[in-house]
Amino acid sequence: MPVYHERDLKRGGGRTIARHYKVKRKALAGSPPTNTRLSDSTEIKVERTRGGNLKARVTRASFAVVSDPKTGKSEKARVLRVLEVPANREYARKGIIVKGAIIETSVGKALVTSRPGQNGTVSAVLLERK
Repeated sequence: MPVYHERDLKRGGGRTIARHYKVKRKALAGSPPTNTRLSDSTEIKVERTRGGNLKARVTRASFAVVSDPKTGKSEKARVLRVLEVPANREYARKGIIVKGAIIETSVGKALVTSRPGQNGTVSAVLLERK
């Protein structure tokens, strides 16, 4: 279901009660947030976007591709839990993974660098090894 993203209901000043003067356009439609959740299995949903392009969204994640900056190597690691999310404190409690989240993996503590709801993968950089 599309979500209208235009900012036309806010006006600078003048009248306090203004009529809606713009027509909603399909080009201004977006989608609700994906809210990638930590789960036992991985689920990726592929959606058609504007222009016929495809967008992969991770709805449930169990693994992350963790890159070690010291060695330059990457490996697939199981995500154990979401430790901290600077964007929203509730996300850590609910187990929602977004860009900037600090997660605990089987390799160690890592920082999520990808946007799982937009890219289709959970990529992270290792902060400290176990």
